[in-house]
Amino acid sequence: MENFTPVSAVIGGALIGLSAALLWLMNGRIAGISGILGGLARARHEDRTWRIAFLAGLIAAPLLYSLVASSAPITIASSPLLLISAGLLVGFGTRLGGGCTSGHGVCGIARLSRRSLVATAVFMLSAMVVVFLMRHGLGA
Repeated sequence: MENFTPVSAVIGGALIGLSAALLWLMNGRIAGISGILGGLARARHEDRTWRIAFLAGLIAAPLLYSLVASSAPITIASSPLLLISAGLLVGFGTRLGGGCTSGHGVCGIARLSRRSLVATAVFMLSAMVVVFLMRHGLGA
């Protein structure tokens, strides 16, 4: 349990919730990353600005955090082919599910959306099955 960090997890969760609430209150938009990124190409100019700012913040925030806080080095043990395959499957699932975990899990459930509740349950169940299989069935 050396990686158990409840304080930073609570702060991070609160910041995610705050950003989702602010985007909803100020722009009337849902903070689902797949929708923000997917709508970028066909967005009008005034709609494109906030999308780019939101995505830039997702990239800039961890970079800025790494300047002020020490963290364990990141090591990736999986092959590039596995990572690319996993990314494509996540993208396919996002399109199939009509949104991503942030859109359904954070924003949809907060709006009491039945569809988001089901989608989030499927996301979580799928993740649990994959982790179980990787640790006890297929993986080492």
